[in-house]
Amino acid sequence: MKVAPSLLSCDFAKMGEEVVRVDKAGADLIHLDVMDGHFVPNITIGPAIVSAVRPYTKLPFDVHLMIDHPIDYIDAFADAGADIITFHVEAKSDIDAAIKKISDRGVKPGLVIKPNTPASAVFPYLDKLYMVLVMTVEPGFGGQSFMADMMPKITELKAECQKRGLDVLIEVDGGISEKTVSVAAAAEADICVSGTGVFKAKDAAAAIELLHKA
Repeated sequence: MKVAPSLLSCDFAKMGEEVVRVDKAGADLIHLDVMDGHFVPNITIGPAIVSAVRPYTKLPFDVHLMIDHPIDYIDAFADAGADIITFHVEAKSDIDAAIKKISDRGVKPGLVIKPNTPASAVFPYLDKLYMVLVMTVEPGFGGQSFMADMMPKITELKAECQKRGLDVLIEVDGGISEKTVSVAAAAEADICVSGTGVFKAKDAAAAIELLHKA
């Protein structure tokens, strides 16, 4: 299990230092949640923040766009240093066009599904994707409880990818901690996003090690 600590739970006054801290603690990626106050009710960071923290690590930046019109911001986040850009199938941009724009920028594309969206919603796009992110909470705020009933989506996605000979990574995001990660691991998720579980832990390295071992 690869671990992507979510900066949504870090100390925003020390974001660069927080990135360094989880890098040294063994993180595999850095997850950055982008919210526009429209697609979800919260507002978080934009390209300027991504660019500002980019020099603090060489780890891949996994940028999750929770915004209404993701296609309009792909260039800005690619310029800011995103390595992976995921956006929601429920957003308002043309999905094929947004995926192509991400790929054309040399960034790895991914799609995200909310809890009420079936796994099949991403099936038409799987052959163009690097990753599918399955939300295990309602997007918009950190610190929510893990929704174990989302795990069949991972199984369904894995089966569809295997049937089509595709190597698409499955990421889970929401309520992941040492207590819930085993459920995601049993469903064969490849990457877990953990915000509170890492940044609020007494020992980030120990927390990440436990997630890795799931």
